[in-house]
Amino acid sequence: MPRLTRSESQARTRAELLDTARELFLSEGYARTSLERVAEEAGYSKGAVYSNFRTKSALCLEVLSHIHETKFGEASELLQAAGTLEQRLARLEGWAERTLGDVGWTMLEFEFAIVAREDPQLQRELVSSLGLVRGMVAAQLQGLADDLGVRLPLPAEDAATLVLSAGLGLGIQRAIDPSLSARLISDAIRTLLRSTTT
Repeated sequence: MPRLTRSESQARTRAELLDTARELFLSEGYARTSLERVAEEAGYSKGAVYSNFRTKSALCLEVLSHIHETKFGEASELLQAAGTLEQRLARLEGWAERTLGDVGWTMLEFEFAIVAREDPQLQRELVSSLGLVRGMVAAQLQGLADDLGVRLPLPAEDAATLVLSAGLGLGIQRAIDPSLSARLISDAIRTLLRSTTT
């Protein structure tokens, strides 16, 4: 097996630290996860953590960004796949049933938002990260509307905010009561797409 280059080794270390941090943040929460614990669980020194992430909040922000990219990437693929509106929404509803209300993710999002409110720089970084998510959802909604030959009744960015707000609220409720149906997300998108035609 060939020896890793320095940059390959650094990339692997960073990836392993991120994976470990994700597991700990999702299972233990933000406050109860220390950088020392991340280092220990990943099998690295605390210095390795600090050489990759300047603070615990920077590490958590990157973990959340990866979660957003993964989760919303999955939803995007389901909406982009060929099929009728109802077929696409059925796939999205299945994703929402599996995803919305994930207790670890839901609680981490809220715990980190509270932390970010106390740090203006961190809050700006979180706003920027969430703006990327909103942009991704807006692009998906606009693309879906274009593909189906309909016009969104409001700007795509506003439609994305509406859908994300519904998803966030439903996620909180489903974290408490998993029996609630996630179909409201697909219903919201269906309503947006059927409210106006071109």
